[in-house]
Amino acid sequence: MTEPAVSSLIRHLSFRQLQIFATVVRLGSFSKAADALFLAQPTVSLQIKKLSETVGMPLLEQVGRGIRPTGAGEDLYAACEEIFQSLENFDSRIAERRGIRRGTLRLGVVTTAKYIAPELLAAFGEQYPGIHFAMQVRNRDEIIQRIQNHEDDLYIMGQVPETEVDVEAIPFALNPLAVMAPRDHPLLRGDPPLPLAAIAQAPFLIREPGSGTRNAYLRLFSEQGLKPRIAMELSSNEAIKHAVASGLGISILSVHSLALEGIGGPIQILEVEGFPILRKWYLVYPRGKTLSLTAERFLEFCVSQEDFITKRLVELWPGLAKHLQ
Repeated sequence: MTEPAVSSLIRHLSFRQLQIFATVVRLGSFSKAADALFLAQPTVSLQIKKLSETVGMPLLEQVGRGIRPTGAGEDLYAACEEIFQSLENFDSRIAERRGIRRGTLRLGVVTTAKYIAPELLAAFGEQYPGIHFAMQVRNRDEIIQRIQNHEDDLYIMGQVPETEVDVEAIPFALNPLAVMAPRDHPLLRGDPPLPLAAIAQAPFLIREPGSGTRNAYLRLFSEQGLKPRIAMELSSNEAIKHAVASGLGISILSVHSLALEGIGGPIQILEVEGFPILRKWYLVYPRGKTLSLTAERFLEFCVSQEDFITKRLVELWPGLAKHLQ
């Protein structure tokens, strides 16, 4: 049997060099890569130099204060991703042959999804107890940056990127947005459904720029020729909920954000024209990316939970049922 040909490139580069190179590209910095890999920066620079000499072409270039791959570097980075993914899949398959299910799932979620993601991970972990989870919670703009940098396996988003990055997006659960007010708010004395104009006139608590939820409801106001009377801008759903409960104003949040206290707490959902906004949660990943076996299973698991999640939402807010008919 003839031995397979081994290229000069394979003979002279190392897996560690590829790991260092991929980390530099992902983080855009020699010093950040050195910190992430627990190496001295000169060691990182030396290994990149040796790798470039082996390839015979520059792989990285300085742009301002950052580092980005050259054309050859982009090709090598794509090859690195395929190599690392193949090895991770191989490790998962070997583990399964031994009767052990294990692996790592790196999940990036927008801030509102932090109310649904832990429950999904916990349920998935019961089926696959050997799986290790890493979850990053960021606003929409930051999640898009992580997608561009290929930092995680999957992402949970409520608004699919259309122009910023090319992605595959699989809807898997309902994500309704509703108007919320403190229980003693004067709007609760009006006859439902309240006109959207009444909501626009009340002091309004808004998320920071870059929030997908903010983008969704501002679009609705704009379509009706209205602007909310913004009283305060806050950077998290929890801060908004506390501000609403304290009587500082009303806001629009995902019904999922009431998962812990329910609608029996200090916040009441208002019946308003045009609401709820029936959005979806999406599992997102870069188009063309080969998912790990663990990520594939998690995606399939989430899709299978759609009816269960909808049922939980209706239990949380019974008034939602009529909007789903």
